[in-house]
Amino acid sequence: MTHSGKVWLVGAGPGDPELLIVRAQRLLQSADVVLHDALVSPEILALLSPGAEKIAVGKRNGDGKDQTDRQAQINGLLVRHAREGKCVVRLKAGDPFMFGRGIEEVRALDAAGAPCEVVPGITAGIAAAELCRIPLTERYRNTSALFCTGQTADYSLEHFAAVIELMKAGTPLVMYMGFEHLDRIVGRFIKSGLPPELPACAVSRVSRSDQALVAATLGTIVERLRERELPLPVVFIIGEHAVPEGAGKKK
Repeated sequence: MTHSGKVWLVGAGPGDPELLIVRAQRLLQSADVVLHDALVSPEILALLSPGAEKIAVGKRNGDGKDQTDRQAQINGLLVRHAREGKCVVRLKAGDPFMFGRGIEEVRALDAAGAPCEVVPGITAGIAAAELCRIPLTERYRNTSALFCTGQTADYSLEHFAAVIELMKAGTPLVMYMGFEHLDRIVGRFIKSGLPPELPACAVSRVSRSDQALVAATLGTIVERLRERELPLPVVFIIGEHAVPEGAGKKK
């Protein structure tokens, strides 16, 4: 199968290049053009072919730019390069479909008639849990896991109530991009009946050499993070069994 004239949405994983799947690494080394997120690590970008055109298209909240317009520009770049017959890699941090707007890009490419394929990546939430030895599911203890973003603070009453009931039943919550609104989110959790002593962990820069863990409780996590500044991005794991077994730092 030829790779030319096609877009590959590739998950870059949490940051450590050794956590890339084999197919992702092969595509990075054969791509003509790579459009990459801001959170893709320099170590992974170093794997690109020397002749590849590298385009930074990272989107960050609070940068003053309209994200809808920026996404439309990204979609346009993907379509244009594919129509030029190039092997195009859209390199997305973590997994393309885990809070990454990957499906929007697939729909745009399909609408334009541009061939595309998705290559999964390890999402930061799962990597954080496993590297810190926190089982998101375990036989006879917890049989499900919740994944959400910091938008949890703005959930409707009905949606929020459903999340709370699952957490009360022992389902752990893995939260991305929750640092900015953590105080508000924690307050809403406790007000809704979750106990302040519920374990809560914050994992910074998952899988990288400077990965760091702060283990606390729902009632103390905000204060603990005021005492110790963690570089972004940070993933939160909250739940009855969100207790690390062993060291939190990458070895």
